[in-house]
Amino acid sequence: MERMVGTVSRGVRAPIIRSGDDLAEIVAQSVLNAAESENFEICDRDVVAVTEAVVARAQNNYATTDDIAADVKKKLGGETVGVIFPILSRNRFAICLRGIARGAKKIVLMLSYPSDEVGNHLVSLDQLDEKGVNPYSDVLSLEKYRELFGQNLHPFTGVDYVDYYSSLIREEGADVEVVFANNPTVILNYTDKVLTCDVHTRARTKRILSNAGAKVVLGLDDILTESINGSGYNENYGLLGSNKATEDKVKLFPRDCTDFVYDIQAKIKASTGKKVEVMVYGDGAFKDPVGKIWELADPVVSPGFTDGLAGTPNEVKLKYLADNNFADLKGDELRHAIENYIKNKGDDLVGSMESQGTTPRRITDLIGSLCDLTSGSGDKGTPIVFIQGYFDNYTAQ
Repeated sequence: MERMVGTVSRGVRAPIIRSGDDLAEIVAQSVLNAAESENFEICDRDVVAVTEAVVARAQNNYATTDDIAADVKKKLGGETVGVIFPILSRNRFAICLRGIARGAKKIVLMLSYPSDEVGNHLVSLDQLDEKGVNPYSDVLSLEKYRELFGQNLHPFTGVDYVDYYSSLIREEGADVEVVFANNPTVILNYTDKVLTCDVHTRARTKRILSNAGAKVVLGLDDILTESINGSGYNENYGLLGSNKATEDKVKLFPRDCTDFVYDIQAKIKASTGKKVEVMVYGDGAFKDPVGKIWELADPVVSPGFTDGLAGTPNEVKLKYLADNNFADLKGDELRHAIENYIKNKGDDLVGSMESQGTTPRRITDLIGSLCDLTSGSGDKGTPIVFIQGYFDNYTAQ
């Protein structure tokens, strides 16, 4: 019978992962057990994806607020620190902010507006228009912000992040001054020691501040790049990609993911003879149309993957072929023409009309988004995602 199913994404259950667990063995065995339980066959080029959360947990890659404070104090001097462009998130930034505040006497908190980098809004564009505020040039004090906009609660969490972040800083014994601006150099009116907390624009922000004369410019990716008093660390991303673990501890982005994914690949091949591709995934890269939040708060979607997942898709658009190249065909004749076209397509379709409208993103970003949606962020209990048929096309039988 003709094959009628394309890509299949399965969430795979696993034991609760603890620090020190042999995660590569657990992942491989969980996939093998799922295949036996659900009666599916593991094939070459299937994809095994593991959420970064359990990788970091197995590595015991944690740090406390005291660890963060010690590194911030050492690198930024322990006096007045400008903390600019943080994400508005209890999970992503609140515990980091506690540690940062603990390592300083005063925090000048500069928030971007109308939203943070990933789309969490303080105010709406309509509110800015109504009040005649230009976010590209206007600098607002806390008093002016409250006068114009009052209190604004996050639509999903119900939190006023201006009050929340200010309270966290004060609870750690530091003074706080809040400023609203989108030009990084504004912070230099308050201090020349700056910790920029943006994720994807951090290199540009650092460059602008350095060129403007800042004495010290660091990003979250420069904090905890090595162990502090035995803490976890991430040499590439520091605090970026961290999540709240407890009220006094964060789980950092995992390390050494490349060795980990190849270990899983080898274990599954030893058991099945099949070469699967393996990746570690974090946040997917997609935008919520209602909340306006761009999901990707991690520095990358995938911090480690096997070489078969490198690159971007090389696909043609079926509807374009049907409406243009083979507009005069139908039925089996149309199907055979399209199948033949796909079988003979070139290795590089960039710029061709037949590929227009296909998704120009990296394979790891596409699969990572699929995995993030499959596993969810709550209590599904499927930290492993097993994907079949992703690299198939219309000609696969």
